[in-house]
Amino acid sequence: MKATRIDYEQELNEEQRKVVFAGDGPTLVIAGAGSGKTRTITYRVAYLVEQGVDFRKILLVTFTNKAAREMLHRVEGLLGISLEGIWGGTFHHVANIILHREARKVGYQPGYTILDREDQKVLLEGCIAEAGIDVRARRFPKADLLGNVISLHRNTFLSIEDILEKYYPQFLEFANAIAGIFALYQERKREMNIMDYDDLLWYLWTLLKEDEKLRRKYGALFEYVLVDEYQDTNLIQAEIVDLLSEEHRNLLVVGDDSQSIYSFRGANFANILDFPRKYPDAAVYKLETNYRSTPEILNLANKIILHNSQQFYKTLRPVRRSGEKPQVVTAKDVLDQARFVATRILELRQAGYRLNDMAVLYRAHYQSMELQMELTRRGIPFEVRSGLRFFEQAHIKDVVAYLKIVSNPLDEIAWKRVLKIYPGIGKVTASRIFERVKESPDPFSALERLVEEKELPANAQKSIQSLAALLLRLEELEASPSTMIKEVVSSGYQEYLVTRYPDHRERLLDLEELANFAFQYRSLDAFLNELALLGEMEAETIVLGGIPDEKLTLSSIHQAKGLEWDVVFVIWLCEGGFPSSYSLKNKEDVEEERRLFYVACTRARDHLFLCYPLLGESSFRDGKFIRKPSRFLRELDPGCYEKVNLTKEQLL
Repeated sequence: MKATRIDYEQELNEEQRKVVFAGDGPTLVIAGAGSGKTRTITYRVAYLVEQGVDFRKILLVTFTNKAAREMLHRVEGLLGISLEGIWGGTFHHVANIILHREARKVGYQPGYTILDREDQKVLLEGCIAEAGIDVRARRFPKADLLGNVISLHRNTFLSIEDILEKYYPQFLEFANAIAGIFALYQERKREMNIMDYDDLLWYLWTLLKEDEKLRRKYGALFEYVLVDEYQDTNLIQAEIVDLLSEEHRNLLVVGDDSQSIYSFRGANFANILDFPRKYPDAAVYKLETNYRSTPEILNLANKIILHNSQQFYKTLRPVRRSGEKPQVVTAKDVLDQARFVATRILELRQAGYRLNDMAVLYRAHYQSMELQMELTRRGIPFEVRSGLRFFEQAHIKDVVAYLKIVSNPLDEIAWKRVLKIYPGIGKVTASRIFERVKESPDPFSALERLVEEKELPANAQKSIQSLAALLLRLEELEASPSTMIKEVVSSGYQEYLVTRYPDHRERLLDLEELANFAFQYRSLDAFLNELALLGEMEAETIVLGGIPDEKLTLSSIHQAKGLEWDVVFVIWLCEGGFPSSYSLKNKEDVEEERRLFYVACTRARDHLFLCYPLLGESSFRDGKFIRKPSRFLRELDPGCYEKVNLTKEQLL
């Protein structure tokens, strides 16, 4: 070992040093949450350079270019040299560099451009039209959803038919048509010398697989290959890594099987589990010393993941001193849960924690609705990492627009939003229809007359007939906004969601929760007024303590991975809420949900609150019902948490 600038003995713990000083050959590093994974990879790169490895022969693959830049910047700081020329970045970034050099070998010109998601959607829409598919006449998937199908097809090696059967069975009848559109889409991209993101991986994999000379060329170039977040790789990414490291076999992969939570994106959990079988001579190291959380939080996290059968067993060990036990909080209902979280946040802020140091995590976006409303009422500023604020989402605004029309038939914005949902109605036709509606003393009858007079194209007439009938039914239900929402969803809007959005299930859950919330209002005006006031309050500039940028974080757990806060609330820990009802069909999905729970809990440094609402109230289920606490709570040792029960009155 050569003399080094860096004092590795002083700056790394024993577990980290073993990884940094590891010899050549395949290496698997199981890096537990908060164990200094990034630090370990950074020092490994620095150590290789200090031992005489040409940094231009090191390939560092990460899941964001930002992560690669930060790691390499830290290495430069440690070594006091520039690493310009090192290969570092995402799989797509590395693939793009290689393909620009080798483009002609896959039938492209070196100056190809890359489609972003919006441009991909436009091109797919053109291919659908070119294929002669009348999406207005048939329940055919929209371009966004087709893009998702194509992406999964390319990244998982599954056929389009298998993808549809697994993820979108409602479109299985269109498998041949979708395959035809995919072929046309590939042809058009080649003609225009453009690729999408998935092409970058696909063509690189194809080249490495089929061209031995090229594989040896890049295999010789990359003497050392390091891969971060290996548990999140999909099949094609894992194969690319294997092919690039075939020559030297100096492949080091770092990840945590307990934090593998992205199967819905095509990530393959088996990649990390099977690594020792793929490389029988692999050295396996574990990073189990946790610098983030208190012993009490780690004790609970360790007990959570013990219930998974498929894993590399490990135990997170704390460095920090003892703190408070996590709390399991039973709230009467979702409104009580929201009130508890908001109150506790204000108490903790009074105790010295900033809002920036606190987060509320949840399984699905709809589970944040009541909390967003409660925080807004109390003037607690927040940012939503999991997407738009609840009432800013397109599908929520769509359904509320129907209700606004019933309340105010002269609401032009609501009319045009609703009209454009229907087949055969674009901007021009929507404007024509609204002009007729606003001139009539009875707007809904004006719609019926439009149909009778046959002034519109045939498919638009059919749409207006359906809309007129729906609006008349909604008018009769005005005393129950919850039932109105349910009626809109069941009268065609659900079908619209299914064909338009890859995440239509989640959006339907949003709408069900909107209807559940509306159940407490006994008039349409009262419900719409509440939404309007919340919108007005959200628009205000709210400042607490004179710190304008201080905001609480609301996030789905998937979006929170890799982040940490002093205080974490996990809400909706009830069966069907977390774990998701869609995950209960097989053991593998339940285990991934448990890993998701583990990820949520290991985000917390000082305080962890696990909350669930006991009582539900829904027009979808004929009134009140009792929710079961999540199986993930029921299987915990009661000694690892403190129980708090907010239910002080008779529930039913």
